[in-house]
Amino acid sequence: MRLVKTLPLLLGLGAALGSASAWSLPTDRDQPIHIQSDDAQLDDKKGVATYKGNVIITQGSMKITGNTVTITRNAQGEVDVFTSVGNLAYYEQKPAVDKPIVQAYAVTIQYYAGQDRIVLIDKAKVINDGNTSEGEKIVYDTVRQVVTAGRANGGAKVTTPRPRIDMVIQPKKKTDQPQKAQ
Repeated sequence: MRLVKTLPLLLGLGAALGSASAWSLPTDRDQPIHIQSDDAQLDDKKGVATYKGNVIITQGSMKITGNTVTITRNAQGEVDVFTSVGNLAYYEQKPAVDKPIVQAYAVTIQYYAGQDRIVLIDKAKVINDGNTSEGEKIVYDTVRQVVTAGRANGGAKVTTPRPRIDMVIQPKKKTDQPQKAQ
């Protein structure tokens, strides 16, 4: 009986993750969603699911981990936000077959499914093809692969203040070009 009540939430979760195909491998959206945790609490009326204890969520090449992951749905029943909290929470996704996995770490990771945006707060770090960005807060546009980093302002509590952003940008690899005949 409980499964019947939670089925709409799980189906909504699957539909929302499936629609995020623009930032994942083309086959990711066709893959099943796997959620592992020590504890799960689902509230269909409020549209909230909370997973606790070594949470691991995967779908194709996408992986989100944390001590606690909360998934909220909008009024249409679609997944709105994943919030993963841990020490450190983790996200990874392979954007294309010929691209390396993008990795992200933070105390709090918020994935906004409909906006293809990830917000990393506190001890935030993104690693993309050898390039790294670190700071208090990083917003990562998964479609355009654009990082915006800065101070965590507003109500965000930060355990490790970082007044400055640290970035490392790797030089482009030069391809061997044949010498011109003279």
